[in-house]
Amino acid sequence: MIVLLLILSVITGVFLGKHFGKKEKLAKNLLILSAGFLITICLNEVFPQVYTAGESSNLGIFVILGVLLQMILEALTKGFEHGHFHHHNEQNILPVALMVGLFVHAFIEGIPLANEKEALSPYLLGILFHNLPISFILGAFLFNRKDTKSSSSYPSLLIVGLFALASPLGMLLGNYFNPDLQPYFLAVVGGIFLHISSVIIFESNKNHNIDWTKIGLVILGVSLALFMHLFHSHSAGGHHH
Repeated sequence: MIVLLLILSVITGVFLGKHFGKKEKLAKNLLILSAGFLITICLNEVFPQVYTAGESSNLGIFVILGVLLQMILEALTKGFEHGHFHHHNEQNILPVALMVGLFVHAFIEGIPLANEKEALSPYLLGILFHNLPISFILGAFLFNRKDTKSSSSYPSLLIVGLFALASPLGMLLGNYFNPDLQPYFLAVVGGIFLHISSVIIFESNKNHNIDWTKIGLVILGVSLALFMHLFHSHSAGGHHH
């Protein structure tokens, strides 16, 4: 069920990107909404789970490692994860580098799902919510380029396939790790989430004017995540580790 949801979130996003990819405003709004959702999941679910599960006081280092790892991955993806996707500089993005960056990013996110028993945990919803806008941008980038011909659709489909399978493969590998390592992987992913969501929320307002649409979308994302958090904590009666 979880694997199916992960793959569907990517395929849905790519499909929407292929057909509505010219609407960059829509992609940006989806990203802002997902950032509000993601940072709330991060602070209300991921970090409390990390710090209550781990015996070690070094877990904060792994959060920082997640932030640094994401910064390195963005050198490969050119900031794809937070909407740095411009038609005029798309030749600067090497599809192989993009593929590696996105794959590693999604693969690491999948590892903590190994011990997940719930079909719709807040952590999983955070990944699904985050996958949609990235896949939207990926679909728009791969299938709406001027140089796209029928012959070039094969590598595009390969990139989509690899991205869709990255988190399920991470989840599969996670089953082979000692469950005691779970907080460390979760801490790294928390750092990745924190970096991406904060960059999306803080960077796109160029003139520091009040952007009510953006504020509204962040609040909506936060509200959705808080609703899920409250619903989850009442229904689950505590976390499993």
